[in-house]
Amino acid sequence: QSKLSSSRLYPLWPWEMLRRHKRSWVWNQFFVLEEYTGEEPLYVGKLHSDMDKGDGKVKYVLSGEGSTSIFTIDENTGDIHATKRLDREEQAYYTLQAQAVDRITNIPVEPRSEFLVKVQDINDNEPKFMDGHYMAGVPEMSALGTMVVQVAATDADDPTYGNSARVVYSIISGQPYFSVEPKTGIIRTALPNMDREVKDQYVLVIQAKDMVGQMGGLSGTTSVTITLTDVNDNPPHFSRKNYQYTVLESLPVASVVARVKAVDADIGPNAEMEYRIMEDGPGLFNITTDEDTQEGVIILQKPLDFETKNSFNVRIEATNRNIDSAFVHLGSFSDTTSVKVTVEDVNESPVFSTQLSRMVVSEDARVGTSIGRVSAHDPDSSNSAIRYSIDRNTDLERFFIVDALSGVISTAKPLDREVNSVHNLTILAMESQDPTKIGKGFVAITVLDINDNAPVFAIEYETLLCENAAPGQVIQTISAVDKDEPPSGHRFYFALPASVASNTNFTLRDNKDNTASIVTKHGGFRRQEQMLYRLPVLIVDSGSPALSSTNTLSVNVCDCDSDGVAQSCGAMPYTLPAGLSTGALVAILGCIITLLVMVLLIVSMRRKKKEPLILEDARDVRENIVRYDDEGGGEEDTEAFDMVALRNLNVIRDPKVRRDVTPDTHTFFPYPMSSSSQPVYKTLPDNVVFREFIWDRLKDADVEPSAPPYDSLQTYAFEGSGSVAESLSSLESLSTDSEQNYDYLSTWGPRFKKLADLYGGESL
Repeated sequence: QSKLSSSRLYPLWPWEMLRRHKRSWVWNQFFVLEEYTGEEPLYVGKLHSDMDKGDGKVKYVLSGEGSTSIFTIDENTGDIHATKRLDREEQAYYTLQAQAVDRITNIPVEPRSEFLVKVQDINDNEPKFMDGHYMAGVPEMSALGTMVVQVAATDADDPTYGNSARVVYSIISGQPYFSVEPKTGIIRTALPNMDREVKDQYVLVIQAKDMVGQMGGLSGTTSVTITLTDVNDNPPHFSRKNYQYTVLESLPVASVVARVKAVDADIGPNAEMEYRIMEDGPGLFNITTDEDTQEGVIILQKPLDFETKNSFNVRIEATNRNIDSAFVHLGSFSDTTSVKVTVEDVNESPVFSTQLSRMVVSEDARVGTSIGRVSAHDPDSSNSAIRYSIDRNTDLERFFIVDALSGVISTAKPLDREVNSVHNLTILAMESQDPTKIGKGFVAITVLDINDNAPVFAIEYETLLCENAAPGQVIQTISAVDKDEPPSGHRFYFALPASVASNTNFTLRDNKDNTASIVTKHGGFRRQEQMLYRLPVLIVDSGSPALSSTNTLSVNVCDCDSDGVAQSCGAMPYTLPAGLSTGALVAILGCIITLLVMVLLIVSMRRKKKEPLILEDARDVRENIVRYDDEGGGEEDTEAFDMVALRNLNVIRDPKVRRDVTPDTHTFFPYPMSSSSQPVYKTLPDNVVFREFIWDRLKDADVEPSAPPYDSLQTYAFEGSGSVAESLSSLESLSTDSEQNYDYLSTWGPRFKKLADLYGGESL
């Protein structure tokens, strides 16, 4: 119980020391216990004022937090009660205001004053791990006492009051591998050198208990999963000390020969390997690491040859790529193994002694001149004979031939260096015992130049000569080209032929630099007198023997201005292109006229035809099907059906000649001829009737314009006369594959005795 009145001391503030006022009533704070479970309201305290004389004129009024819902005050006595159970963890204190007022007038007799109601804590909350389940890791092989993780639990009780919020930690499950510090919650390793390869995960149960772990304290637990992380503490090792592999000698270079793998108990980067070949005499193999599987991949670096060596021993070492220096004392982090590679023999293609042969030949070499020889051999032990040939895709014009047995290459046609200076041939070498084995060699034939081309003008010159040209004036500088390529370069000589050397108009001056100048001998040229001059020029090369040609230079006389610029020139003579002569033009014109005449004749003949080219629909029977459903009763039934009407052999047909196709091919069989246009079948024996009938239908089909094409099926609805059996047509046979009884054939007479013997005894 608490009772506060003006007689009690109250705190004085610094500014109140100079001037102290007497207060009628004061109080500081009340305390109330949380989680009260009694049936009566909980008494909190009592308020009293000196103005209250006990005569009932003063009443007490309470306001503030919870003044109506939680706290009540007796207006007569000033007693304060809590009507509800309080929870300090929800609200630790309440701020209230109290005032004494006149009961009748409600006029305050004392100023309003404020006080606190503090909720006193009890231990009603257990510690809780707010982070829930913990996940942690620690390297394997860690030293004793290595910190793993720190756990933390919180208690909602008041840490300033008693031991309700003082928590200590302990380990319930997880010993003897780990321990926890009671005050800090730090988990540490309790055993040294824990091995991940033995066990890689541990689950701990940690308890947090308040009241400093004393009896009656509340507790909470959490689980901690600790994973041992890997360190490189295990060396690699091969499961076998010797491996054997077999490969074909035809295995291509850069192919995989074999795969080996060193096993490492570690994982991740600690299990990454580096492989190397320690012993490999000829350097045939290389080894790399497959990053996905950490296997050592042995790769062929050079071609294999069974005849040279058929087995190899390779020593391979595997080493950890990431070695931890802390564990070097455990030993070497590498291992070795031996790999034996056996080479199997295969039938190989012939091999040329020189893969690329270079040969030279003069372009004036005669046909049949030997150029060189290629040589190939069978690398197998059988040493089969070789036959040579040229891949004609590399010698389309067949300039060369090769002797099939000796491999000597010779010319087959005249060569022209100016057309093709280098011939690249592919020579095929084939085993005589196995023609499918073909080797390829390459030959580069260079054609040597000879002086077989005369020099000519470098371009087609168009020389203009002004009428006012002065004597000795250079009107044109000419040069020459030569298709030949002499080793020392070209040297051309220019001159005028003897026939024009003494002309009075022009002269030629050789400049000694493969050019020449055309110079006028006089001035005063007149277009009216002569508009065009043709000047022959002789050009000689320096070859052996020297070749020359005479080229014509056309000089046009022009009217020029004072600066020597041509204004108008004489009409240039019209010449036809070099490749099209007058005779060719006449021939082309004659062909065009002939084609026009033929077109007119064809059109005229088509107009004169009286019959259309399109067949009449009434006579087009190519798609008509004639069906006869009544077969008759055989030779004994002579009244049910008239066979003469079925045959229709003597009806006179008027075959028409096809207008669209003229059959000029003789038939394979001669048509039967008689005095009349159609044979009389009834007068012929039965064994001849069919032959005559078919020949007649064949002739009709050849000449009938409305008949089907020659390769179509012809149906002849003709059975002949006199049959002791019923119809044998397959159209009415059974359509299933079931067995059929042929015993009835024996009742058909002597003509079917053979069939009865074949089929009557047992079913097919």
